[in-house]
Amino acid sequence: MRQRITQRIDRFWSRYFPERRVFLKSDEDTRFIRLRPSVQASVFFVLASLLAWVIIATSILVMDNIGAGNFREQALRDQESYQQRLNYMSQERDIRAEEATKAQRRFDEALEQVSIMQTELLDADLKRRELIAALETTQTKMRRVLQDSNAAKQELSILKSDNPELVAQLNQSNSGANSDQLSFLTKTLNDTASERDRLEREAQAALDKVNEIEMELRLTEERNEQIFRQIEEAMTVSIEPLNKMFRAVGKNPDTIIDVIRKGYSGYGGPMTKLSSHGSDPTMEELRANAILNDLDEMNIYRIAVEKIPFANPLKSAYRYTSGYGRRWGRMHYGTDFAAPHGTPIYASADGVVVHAGWASGYGRLIKIRHEFGYETRFGHLSKIRVNIGQKVSRGERIGDMGNTGRSTGTHLHYEIRINGNAINPMKYLEAGHDVF
Repeated sequence: MRQRITQRIDRFWSRYFPERRVFLKSDEDTRFIRLRPSVQASVFFVLASLLAWVIIATSILVMDNIGAGNFREQALRDQESYQQRLNYMSQERDIRAEEATKAQRRFDEALEQVSIMQTELLDADLKRRELIAALETTQTKMRRVLQDSNAAKQELSILKSDNPELVAQLNQSNSGANSDQLSFLTKTLNDTASERDRLEREAQAALDKVNEIEMELRLTEERNEQIFRQIEEAMTVSIEPLNKMFRAVGKNPDTIIDVIRKGYSGYGGPMTKLSSHGSDPTMEELRANAILNDLDEMNIYRIAVEKIPFANPLKSAYRYTSGYGRRWGRMHYGTDFAAPHGTPIYASADGVVVHAGWASGYGRLIKIRHEFGYETRFGHLSKIRVNIGQKVSRGERIGDMGNTGRSTGTHLHYEIRINGNAINPMKYLEAGHDVF
């Protein structure tokens, strides 16, 4: 049965692969190998399959190489684009840092100007009070002089109406019988007229003095109005960016002010409110007290800014390399900044150092506890310049940038946490760009 099937297969393939013999000749003998059609067909299909596999595998490899080349080129283009974006962001950061420095200088100049204006305002208010007191005294004196002048005029009129003969006798200078009486009356009338003239001159001088004081009061009020307006504008320009900065990070400015005011509750000094000594306050006193309230609020803002990590931990040029969020399948709780090895690292707010040493993947790590539940972390440092328990101020150097711990290159890993929960540090750095 098997032989008949083999013969049928051979007859089928004999049309394509006729039977062949391969002779093998030696010195003593000649032999041959019979190649049936089925054997030739099998060898053909094996060789064809092998050739097809080689062609397909080669095509796949070529296509993979071409695709890999395209992917590499695309990756290089993406890397170049990303690098250009990073360079652009670095330039923007430098520009923002320069603008923040200028804004800080303008803020300091505004504070100095506000202090000068406050002194001028207090001096102007004191001078205004002195002028008002002088005006009241002059008006009292003028009323008294006018009363004396009217009384003298009435007395002179009474003398003339009661003694008309005395007036006639004054015209008769050659009368000798009443010469003594006429001399006395003449002297009395002359003295009365002189006194009247003197009183009139004093009254006119008092009126001129009143006009002069009123003019000076108007000028003082205009100067006070200008000073008030400049100070109020300076307060608005100075406080609004601070309010915007706190709102940008989700903090209520009123809550911050209340907390700071409870901790710093001293009174006295140049920020003391103006008092009206029991009387109703004037409009100027109300405006001055409002300005003093704004100054107090701005001073509280200054204290809060020192205690919340708005400042940048780097003052030298750097490159932003990695942000807050998921990275390589894990959560990255901070922001990475790359710069040369040994770049100075600065505290971003006032606080107390609670950790200064090695911490697993962080390498050399510094933790600083701040008020309002904030904590900042500075990882992968090459050198630590503070100790546990040490109080540090915003802008104080605390360490040097390095490559310790689980790190692929020299950089700073910077974290901000609130009550132990990590938040995006860029929100605070971007909010601080408008102020610092």
